[in-house]
Amino acid sequence: MKKRTKIFIAVLVILAVVAGLRPVPPAGENFPPPFITGFPELELPDGIVSAVFVESANGLDDGVTRLISSMQSHGLNFYQTAETPDGLIASNDVVLLQINAQWAERGGTNTDLIARVTEAILAHPEGFTGEIVIADNGQAQHGTNNRGGSLDWRLANSACREQSTLDVINAFQARGERVSGSLWDEFTRVRAGEFSDGDYDDGFVVENYLRATGLEISYPKFTTEFGTHISFRYGIWNGENYDPDRLKIINMPVLKSHGWFGQTGAVKGYMGVVSDRQTRRHALVPVGRAHFSVGTGGMGTQMVYTRMPILNIMDMIWIAPDGGPAASYNAAVQTNLIAASLDPVALDVWTTNHVLLPEAERLLRQRPASMNPAGTEPGTFGHWLRLSLNEMLAAGYNFTMDENEIYVIIGGDTA
Repeated sequence: MKKRTKIFIAVLVILAVVAGLRPVPPAGENFPPPFITGFPELELPDGIVSAVFVESANGLDDGVTRLISSMQSHGLNFYQTAETPDGLIASNDVVLLQINAQWAERGGTNTDLIARVTEAILAHPEGFTGEIVIADNGQAQHGTNNRGGSLDWRLANSACREQSTLDVINAFQARGERVSGSLWDEFTRVRAGEFSDGDYDDGFVVENYLRATGLEISYPKFTTEFGTHISFRYGIWNGENYDPDRLKIINMPVLKSHGWFGQTGAVKGYMGVVSDRQTRRHALVPVGRAHFSVGTGGMGTQMVYTRMPILNIMDMIWIAPDGGPAASYNAAVQTNLIAASLDPVALDVWTTNHVLLPEAERLLRQRPASMNPAGTEPGTFGHWLRLSLNEMLAAGYNFTMDENEIYVIIGGDTA
């Protein structure tokens, strides 16, 4: 371990004691096994670690269908069936679409894309008997109206600007589909225990441990309007025990610049899984607060210690190369692209290098150092993404930041 890293952890431990937190737990304590949801391992060329699938899409076309077809033709099956037991989604799974909902206009995940992904899940070849939950935590702070997120923005990111996420949910429910929404802002201030502890209230479970990246882990547990009990970390509660494998997370961020951290995408998007409200309770000692920990790799910790997405789908129909994360209509750039990967780090690197940065350079007439994946200065995207990756590698996830190790399939063809 490098000297600076040792000093950093020592300082966090001291501050944690002052703040009333327990210090970093021993290595391996409470550490989840890799690939807890049956992560598939793709057959990739020698020297290749991860695959990124890229498709043209505008949210109203068959872009998601083509994306799934491209994945399948290269050995990544979207559906888990009798013929493809290594597929991502089984017919009775509870699939949680983790979206961006803190901002209106182009700052939130495209609602047309949300609808197309939902349709794809419902079209499971063995019939879908599970449930789809569309969710996010806008932290009940900041955001377009400075009060956090919404599933019902009046001005939304869609071809029809009036189509909110809630409109999409209501349309599927009108068809009799088990599709619901959960805005975690509504209980982000509520400290809750697990279902297994007899606590059935919606809320956030918050650890008292301070992790090495400065994050105090928190995650939602709640009951859907259909009566399904979900712990983001442990899975589906049936009244007696958890089924960890039935809960599947699809991470659906929109690609944007970010004023503090350079870029927000698949990894940074996991700020929508934590409670910044409850981890910021130590006013004089900010360690543990989720948002501060992004710069020290905290979202990697969050992914590893709660639940890794089975798939990351990057919304690039409209991107915000400058002025993010708010992303007004005027500030956004239409690229009509989507991309997917099992590896959130590789997805962030490739989409930023080849979609976000070129547009930022075109608009600003310079290449912003803050959002460069190769950045090494503290506070830059590259610096904190590398720290996040280290957390994932330590947990056994074979992910990468090296483009030489990323296999890119564009429109079904390798790049």
